[in-house]
Amino acid sequence: MSWLYFAVSIWGAWFTWNALHPIREHPRMASLSFVAGWLTSELPLHHIAWQLLATLVFASAGAFEAWPGRLGLLLSFASWAGLVAVFQRAHEAEPAVERALREGLGEDYASELGSARGEQALGTVDWMRVLRPFPIRRPEVEVHKDILFARERGIDLKLDVYRNRARASAAPVLLQIHGGAWILGSKNEQALPLINQLASDGWVCVSTSYRLSPHATFPDHIVDCKRALAWIREHIADYGGDPDFVVVTGGSAGGHLAALLALTPNDPEYQPGFEAVDTRVRACVPFYGVMDFADRNGVYPNDGLRALLEKKVMKGSREEIPEDWDRASPIMRVRSDAPPFFVVHGDSDSLVPVEDARQFVRALREKAESPVAYAEIPGAQHAFEMFPSLRSLHVVNGVHRFLTWLLRERGAESA
Repeated sequence: MSWLYFAVSIWGAWFTWNALHPIREHPRMASLSFVAGWLTSELPLHHIAWQLLATLVFASAGAFEAWPGRLGLLLSFASWAGLVAVFQRAHEAEPAVERALREGLGEDYASELGSARGEQALGTVDWMRVLRPFPIRRPEVEVHKDILFARERGIDLKLDVYRNRARASAAPVLLQIHGGAWILGSKNEQALPLINQLASDGWVCVSTSYRLSPHATFPDHIVDCKRALAWIREHIADYGGDPDFVVVTGGSAGGHLAALLALTPNDPEYQPGFEAVDTRVRACVPFYGVMDFADRNGVYPNDGLRALLEKKVMKGSREEIPEDWDRASPIMRVRSDAPPFFVVHGDSDSLVPVEDARQFVRALREKAESPVAYAEIPGAQHAFEMFPSLRSLHVVNGVHRFLTWLLRERGAESA
């Protein structure tokens, strides 16, 4: 029993160490580091709880009567101290987001939020959601599931609409694009904390699917996302949304597609058969997206992304189809009339290096005339905001403030 507890304590300590020191160098190890570090980074209190419970069970079985058990207990103490440090670092998300908003929107941006919406957007963290993150749904939010918006090469493309049961009219609209390395993922899984918070506040939120690789080849993915936007233009008023005020967001591959959609308004290449539809958006909030397929600045520590894109997504190397790789890279599509951006990326991301986001933001700020906010979240892994946690709720509140600030433009236009 002592040796078993020793093994369990090593296992728990490795999870803690990985959360503090994620692996990036090797593609498979980086993926493993992401899976383990993602849950540990966002649920450190829960990890302490299960490790403490396991320790009590082993103690009752006499695990500490021999030296391996006592050594394992020391490892557990060290692991718990590390998890406390992980939890403390999650608090740093709040000032990081606020600093980003002040830098991007101006020091006095909060005074422009307005009274009712501003107070809700500045809301504090709901600790019950932190301690009990599931289920994510909110009772005041209703969901219209699996609405067919297109059929491409035998594949039904569907989306979900989230809205407040109060059913306000002419509400601002959020289009969410899921991630999953362009080859997997679902509209049902990602950005649910953000979607539910905004829907609760009166937004109409649309979470869309798109064709996945290897069945799909770029630009199929972005074409499908623009088809979803075309559906919003035509139908969202039936759900209480304003078709003229649409913001796009997404994480990982979805962050890439959201940024590309925002930077290619009315591009006929990505709107075959619906070229006349207005595909401009009011703003873009990409989370940890891949912004440069070609990695021109050499920020990726391994060739995992390049291999994935060549074999599954682009179906050709950068040397074979360089123009396609450039057109697929948001950093190469930056333009002076780009909409406002709020870029969010974690500094502990083991799948998409934070340097990729930095380069993209630098390019945006050099050329774009609209505001660009950039929040680099301390200790955040890839996909950190998929469920409620202390860190993710701080970030969601910050995005809520950014979007509320945008609404002042619509108010001015209405006036």
